[in-house]
Amino acid sequence: MRAVVYKGPFNVEVEQVPDPKIQHPNDVIIRITSTCICGSDLHMYEGRTAAKPGIVFGHENMGIVEEIGSAVVTLKKGDRVVAPFNVACGFCKNCERGYTGYCLTVNPGFAGGAYGYVAMGPYTGGQAEYLRIPFADFNALKLPGGNEFEDDFALLADIFPTGYHGAELAHVAPGESVVVFGAGPVGVMAAYSALIRGAAEVYVVDRVKERLDKVKEIGGIPIDFSQDDPVEQIKAHRHGDGVDKGIDAVGYQAIQPGKETEAPSTVLDALIQVVNPTGILGIPGLYVPSDPGGVDPHASQGRLLIPFGKLFEKGLSLGTGQCNVKRYNRYLRDLIIAGRAKPSFVVSHCVPLDDAPDAYTKFDKRINGYTKVILKP
Repeated sequence: MRAVVYKGPFNVEVEQVPDPKIQHPNDVIIRITSTCICGSDLHMYEGRTAAKPGIVFGHENMGIVEEIGSAVVTLKKGDRVVAPFNVACGFCKNCERGYTGYCLTVNPGFAGGAYGYVAMGPYTGGQAEYLRIPFADFNALKLPGGNEFEDDFALLADIFPTGYHGAELAHVAPGESVVVFGAGPVGVMAAYSALIRGAAEVYVVDRVKERLDKVKEIGGIPIDFSQDDPVEQIKAHRHGDGVDKGIDAVGYQAIQPGKETEAPSTVLDALIQVVNPTGILGIPGLYVPSDPGGVDPHASQGRLLIPFGKLFEKGLSLGTGQCNVKRYNRYLRDLIIAGRAKPSFVVSHCVPLDDAPDAYTKFDKRINGYTKVILKP
């Protein structure tokens, strides 16, 4: 089958690789109909991780069941399904408590597994023609047949649940004011989720015009940090007040305002400044050991310098960690079916699988409005 294969920093190619096969009685094989390029894929693409050449990318996958293991109970050939990016067993201590992003079974020695991602287990990615889904009765979410809502449902694999997870971590409630740092796909989904949950005002901080335009389209308030200090801009909007809740959808690749250098603690610092006392911070943004060029010498060890004293003084609390997709995806699916949510507004391009190398280049450089790309094998 054809698949997107990592060759080295800033280099992926579409190559022929072996077809997936049933390895366990509870596996299924799906024919991919939609698979997304994620901002997390760019971490590997840019050479920021320990990913080795040969890995097949792709953890946002949906398609049609083509082959079924002998122990599969709830699925049949021809079913349309979407797979959470978390590979989970469904029966370990963490899965039983709903923490499917931290499954203890699927990746020995590491809490959690994912398709096509470095350190997240031996699970080939789905930017390909076919994909094996392990523990399929648990991991595959059934969808209505046909092709309606295709691009909306594809976002159930990761960014819609992850954005919602950010709002959940921050305990966003009706009538509240919220700031989201980062208007990439997850940040826009976090803002959208905050609005779905009834937030009165949602500010979104970024500097990319196409992203900020998307924010405005859904009723958010765009804040361009390249124009002025985002904290001061928000306080000016609110007559000197801060906000009730804050969401970090940027992570360690935060940019210092007015500079082009990475400073991983920038967003957390700003959130601690702008969120009002007793507020809550939701942090779905990815924080891993990184080397942003020496701006923060602690960052290469995954350590950050933040104003913890101010966090304590203001009585702020925070929640963080990757999304447990299964906690949300069934309900978000039903919001889509009911017409109450249409997350595909964030999709900028749908391209054939063979165009993946070009799409990676443009998405990485934010060229021509590339905000979210879906590959169609």
